[in-house]
Amino acid sequence: MNRTLVEKIRCLLSHASLPRHFWGEALVAAVQIVNLSPTTTLNGSTPEKTWSGKDVSYKHLRTFGCIAYAHVPKDERTKLDFKSKRCVFLSFGDEKFGYKLYDLADKKIIRSRDVMFQEDQTVKDLDKLEKLGSYSSDLVDWQDDIEEIDHSISGNPLPEPIINDGCNDHTSTNIDQPEDNAESEQSQTTGSENAIQTEDQILQDVRRSSRVRTSSSRYSPNEYVLLSDGGEPLHYQEAMDSDERDKWMAAMEEEMQSLNKNHTFTLVQKQDNFKVLNNRWIYKLKIDPSTNVPRYKARLVVKGFAQRHGIDFEEIFSPVVKMTSIRLVLGLAATHDLEIEQMDVKTAFLHGDLQEDIYMKQPEGFVVKGEETLVCKLQKSLYGLKQAPRQWYIKFESFMEANGFKRTLVDHCVFIKEDTTDNTIILLLYVDDMLIIGKDQSSIANLKMELNKAFEMKDLGAANHILGVEIIRDRSKGRIWLSQEQYIYKVLKRFNMDNAKPVSCPVGTQFEMSTKKSPKTEDDIKYMEKVPYTSAVGSLMYAMVCTRPDIAFAVGLASRFSANPGKEHWECVKWILRYLKGTASLSICFGTSEPTLIAYTDSDLAGDVDSLKSTSGYLMVFAGGAISWQAKLQKCIAMSTTEAEYIAIAECGKELLWLKNLFKELRIKQDKFTILCDSQSAIYLSKNSTLHSRSKHIKIKYHWIREILESKQLAIDKIHTSENGSDMLTKVLNKAKHTYCCDKAGLSLDHRQQQ
Repeated sequence: MNRTLVEKIRCLLSHASLPRHFWGEALVAAVQIVNLSPTTTLNGSTPEKTWSGKDVSYKHLRTFGCIAYAHVPKDERTKLDFKSKRCVFLSFGDEKFGYKLYDLADKKIIRSRDVMFQEDQTVKDLDKLEKLGSYSSDLVDWQDDIEEIDHSISGNPLPEPIINDGCNDHTSTNIDQPEDNAESEQSQTTGSENAIQTEDQILQDVRRSSRVRTSSSRYSPNEYVLLSDGGEPLHYQEAMDSDERDKWMAAMEEEMQSLNKNHTFTLVQKQDNFKVLNNRWIYKLKIDPSTNVPRYKARLVVKGFAQRHGIDFEEIFSPVVKMTSIRLVLGLAATHDLEIEQMDVKTAFLHGDLQEDIYMKQPEGFVVKGEETLVCKLQKSLYGLKQAPRQWYIKFESFMEANGFKRTLVDHCVFIKEDTTDNTIILLLYVDDMLIIGKDQSSIANLKMELNKAFEMKDLGAANHILGVEIIRDRSKGRIWLSQEQYIYKVLKRFNMDNAKPVSCPVGTQFEMSTKKSPKTEDDIKYMEKVPYTSAVGSLMYAMVCTRPDIAFAVGLASRFSANPGKEHWECVKWILRYLKGTASLSICFGTSEPTLIAYTDSDLAGDVDSLKSTSGYLMVFAGGAISWQAKLQKCIAMSTTEAEYIAIAECGKELLWLKNLFKELRIKQDKFTILCDSQSAIYLSKNSTLHSRSKHIKIKYHWIREILESKQLAIDKIHTSENGSDMLTKVLNKAKHTYCCDKAGLSLDHRQQQ
């Protein structure tokens, strides 16, 4: 049987032109085929029928790896968006979950019951159509491998419409037939007499005017760029066919000049044992917010998803500074009136040296005439390679050490150089973006000059944005605000909540957040399939991580039900969005108090209705603004309030000890690091190592805090419950207490809105 399955897997993958990473899906399909196939061993019966005793249906069978179009629910698209997304069929469905598909646009596996199949087409056929210009898509090269990328929290790319080639092989299947309504119009069975038409097909039949159209002069060309879908070609041929052909070609030539300048690759004769990777052009249209002038940028990216671990790469690492470190250093800059400069490395990954032999095809549009058979041997790392971020970091770290900087031990993307008190410079690295903070402007200028000598840099001047967070500064008052107002407005608009009625708290007391509220009936399941629950929670989570500790408890609560959300859970998510609608302008403000770190901790008791587990929370405030916070469900059930608070103290202690070490490396002076807790019994338990009947069952790892307190690395004090700023991280609060906690976290309007 093993050989039979292996042969079937090989055939399925070959016919579908899918990479070997899909062997698991092919195995599932092969097993299903075997179970549904008659065999002489069972006297002509099938294993499925023999096992279940029921007749077998073959209505749901479809060709493995064929092209399929999954219906996009109305709630997840606008009026002009396409109603389907192009996918690859992977395995047969059932009435509950539907067909298993690979989304070509989002590069992820999805489930759908409303699917239309094109069993005569595979990815290889689409690739051919793309080369002929029939398709405008971002198909990957399936001869290599499937692309593995991290999904951003932005909206999904638009799928392409279905192209009717005149064949009658197009079929549509709905496993669980819905009622006759507008949302299921695409799921009716089709044939040669009632083939489904797409928007493109309908538009082709509309009579076109022969009048020569002239451009409207109402807006400038630059403003029309802003009104378009982005104006970004999806592939090389589309760029060459666009009206902006010359500008995109100039952008590609600029990129090739950078590659040649850095000696990124050399041309060599291809050998039989070479694993040659593909590449593609990525196009980006960047708009200068101050002038609205578009900047055309092209980047050559190697398809590194085909790399094999142990052969093409060994270790991977991405140089990303912690958000806590960013907030801490900005708080330091506010209180000490430090300069904050920002720089960007134009081609960061091209500076990394490669240790492995890696080959790729010549870039499209830049194949050397007469040397078409040659391939590129990479000398430097290139965007798309798995090891590229790590190799760039190694190169950058060696440069920083050569210039007198020291990497901090607790955050490897924080570098510090200290000659004298006034000449201390801190550099924060986030892949190819960096913040430079220091007192002496001439020292910063010298560092910039050295960076420009070593790398091709872009000087962005005084920092005003970092990772989508706006940096607002009022130097006359020594204040710095971190705001995500524009991002929040985009999220509200994305989920059609931009006109919703605001509320005063992130969680309403009326919500019963339990698995009992998960969908039970078929109608509820169908309804929730159309709801973008996980997308909304993910979008909220980014705001929570960067600048909004006030929604940490609410978002954490909603995220517990992402696997099977119900209507009640969705109402809770919309409630959070309504809260953000009324508080979008709130920002973390630094500089309102002394540069001293204050740590609050708290816990509820059995707040989770289903598991009866408690929620721990801590809030770290520096210079008046929150720099670190957490709202997390405890991993064990606490038997008392004391135990729950004790566990919360241990979690807070770990973060506070890490921050203490960071303070030490950044030369920030603070004599005592104290945890503020509102439970006297938990404080006593953390100081007293005597075991008794109420604490002997507590896991040993939480007793770590006793050693830390006994050695005086940290301290702990009692605070009144009414003064605990971390209360909003563990429970639902009324408006007055929630507002008080927001004030403790330094959430306020920036100086522009206060005027």
